[in-house]
Order: sequence, then C-alpha cells, then structure tokens
Amino acid sequence: MADDPSDRLLSWDESVFRNERVFEIDWVPETFKHRESQLQGLQYALKPAVRGSRPLNAIVRGPPGTGKTTAIHKLFDELRDHQGVHAVHVNCQVNSTRYAVFSRLFESIFEYEPPSSGVSFKKLFRQVAERLIDEEEVMVVALDDINYLFYEGEADETLYSLLRAHETHPGAKVGVLTVSSDLGLELIERLDSRVQSVFRPEEIYFPVYDVPEIVEILDERVKRGFYDGVVDAPVTDRVAELTAEGGDLRVGIDLFRRAGLNAEARASRTVDLEDVEKAYDQSKHVQLSHQLRALSPSEQDLLRVIADNEGQQAGAVYEAFEEETGLGYTRYSELINKLDQLGVIQAEYTKVDGRGRSRALSLAHDADAVRERLSQ
Repeated sequence: MADDPSDRLLSWDESVFRNERVFEIDWVPETFKHRESQLQGLQYALKPAVRGSRPLNAIVRGPPGTGKTTAIHKLFDELRDHQGVHAVHVNCQVNSTRYAVFSRLFESIFEYEPPSSGVSFKKLFRQVAERLIDEEEVMVVALDDINYLFYEGEADETLYSLLRAHETHPGAKVGVLTVSSDLGLELIERLDSRVQSVFRPEEIYFPVYDVPEIVEILDERVKRGFYDGVVDAPVTDRVAELTAEGGDLRVGIDLFRRAGLNAEARASRTVDLEDVEKAYDQSKHVQLSHQLRALSPSEQDLLRVIADNEGQQAGAVYEAFEEETGLGYTRYSELINKLDQLGVIQAEYTKVDGRGRSRALSLAHDADAVRERLSQ
C-alpha cells in the first residue's frame, strides 16, 4: 500500500521546532565553540573580581556576529553565581549617554528605575557607589556597542566616571569591558588623556568564523532546535555558505528560524533548500534591522528621506528633510555625521561646478530593504 501523502504533512498543532528559542539572536548556548582563547582572555581580566579585587579593564573587538556579546553574557551568568560580584551588561545603542548608562547600573542594583528627571548625575553616581561599598561588592560593567557613546560624544565622561569611581568614592571597585563591532574605531586614540591614563585595557579580538566553524556551530543549533530529520546536511551546508558571505553568524541563526517557519507554512515536516533561499532575503539584512531599531525618530526620518533621494547632494536632501521634519541644518549635519559613522550611509565629498565641495549621500544597504525595515 502506498504511503498516504498526508502522513508527510504537519497537522495544525505540530511544529518542526524542538525549541524555537535556540534560533533567537540572544539565546546563550551551553557549549560555546571556537572561542576558547577569547573566553580565557576575558576570564583572566575578570578573575580578580571573584577574589574581591577590582578586575582588569578590557577592549573586546571584532566584526558583527562573531560571538562578543554571547561571550559576555556567558561569563556574566557565571560571575553572578559568585557572592560579592555584580555584573551589568549595558546596551549603548539604547543607553547612549552617561546618565542613561548609570541609570541602568542603578536599576540593576536597586531593582527599580531611577526617576527620569529631577535627579542629578552626581546623586545617581553616589547612590550606586555607596551601595557597592556598603555591600562590599565588585561591579563589572560591559559597555556593549560602546561606539554609540562616541557618536554621541559621551564616551570620555562615561568611562572617566566609571574608571575613577574608586577615587571619588574610596572603596568602590569597578571594572569595565568595552565591546565594539566598529573596526574603524581607534578607541584608545579617541579617548581623552585623563581616561587613557586609568583605562589600560587588555585587548581581546573576536575574528570572523570560517566555514567549517560555522557548519559546526549551526549544526549544534539544528540538533537542539529542530526535531530529528527536519534538516539534512545539504541544507546546513547551504545556510553556512550564505552565512560565510557576510561573516555574521547571526545571519545563519536567523536564517534557520525563518526557513523553519517557511517549512511550517507549507505544512512540511522537513526544511528544504527552497525554504532557505526564500528566507535569505530577510535574514541577510539582520544586521541592518539591528542598527535601525537603535536609531532615534529623527535619524529614521533622515534615513527614509535619503532612501527616497539617494545619490542627491546633501543640500537637496536637506530641503526634503526640512520640509518633512522642520529641523534645522545644524541638526541635519549632526545626523548625517552619525549615520555615516554607523556605516548606514556613505557621505562623500565631491566637487560641484561653481559651488565648491558638497557631500553626496548614498545608502550602504539596498533602498527597498531600508524602507521595508523602517516601516516595521
């Protein structure tokens, strides 16, 4: 008797996923492959905190999607098991000012947010430091995507306050990990000399994964995230190949999740290559989506205007931007500089006949992809 085709289809309450959470970007794996030397470097820097001493500071650098944030989360989870150590991860894309960073530290310690206004930074800082002293705790702060503090001109003051906490509040012990995916950012050189003198960091670099490493890491996620038989080797190899094109492991993780959802939409019990190719149009822009979510409304408005006027000179783009937002040229210029630093746009000076030099603005990503994600 021939097999019933319906046996190969999912029923409405079935799934190809054993654990869909495995394919979310912030999931921390139990086994963290191909980052042994980086983890050892971080452990070396943080080990003094376990003994009650101020830890070493560190710069954690590497392209996007190379495991930097995952490594921090993994080690911080371990540190929180040690009494007397308070580890705080701060997303500087969201918290891009000194006050916002210390608000997150305050919230982590006291388990409630400080008032949004009416409290000076000095008072906020004092409350954080005094609690650390009273509880005899060492604080380890990870400033993830610290490049955003530089874009806002807040890096020097934020680091100065953290690194000199033991001077302004004797007995306070604070160590800082700075995390950056902006390889063009010469972090030490950009810092004020008064910050450089106390920072003196260890440097830990996270390189791009090679194809065999990507295959091994993704295969581990497949085993944990999908039921047996859902994904075969050719599908994993194709996902790894697409992931390696950009070097961002997050692309492959997101790609598997979307491919699995595509298979379910077909009521299929297996993920095939067509599901992967269909999903790639979305997953290849995972870094873009990550960047756009962190932009302010004004920055998003400007990016939308640039997408609609790509290739135009900065003056022409400004006229469209002013008409839409009412913001002046000074603020417009500041936003252009920030988006250029972020790598979302390219602003290049060119000669204009009879008018000297002007900047030509273009997107670093496909215009339709930018518009689509701005509308989400």
